[in-house]
Amino acid sequence: MNPPIRILGIDPGLRKTGWGVIVSEGSKIGFVACGCVESESGLSLAERLRQLHDGLSRVVRAHAPDEVAVEETFVNRDPQSALKLGQARGVALVVPALAGLDVAEYAANLVKKTVVGVGHADKKQVQMMIRVLLPKAETSSADAADALAVAICHAQHRGMRALVAQMRAG
Repeated sequence: MNPPIRILGIDPGLRKTGWGVIVSEGSKIGFVACGCVESESGLSLAERLRQLHDGLSRVVRAHAPDEVAVEETFVNRDPQSALKLGQARGVALVVPALAGLDVAEYAANLVKKTVVGVGHADKKQVQMMIRVLLPKAETSSADAADALAVAICHAQHRGMRALVAQMRAG
């Protein structure tokens, strides 16, 4: 049997970055914690990104994940919004990388398909499935539920990712 793996899922956003930690042991998953890191809208972009960095750094230190999964950015119609979201996503990628953690990335449709069974599920459907899959989870927001969904997606797909990497290396 494989040892339990602690997975941090991150749903990046400039205003609110959701995070969720689960433990995966074989096919079983368990809830650890979840929440949001928020930035103050009145501050400069640099200060807001620093707030996200500091908040995610605290989450990584407090929960000591073994692996991290981050949701990929979907295409946004507003180029300015897409750029800001991309910068917040950059923070979500670099914080665990600076801590020496492996970071996987998953498309939003794959996360939803893995957790709900439908690639275009809405936030309420994701939250409902999180309550089913992790009954002890108390999600404070849709962002935290989305982050838990990213972690669950990674728990389901990490074995296949490792196998593909092993085949490429060998």
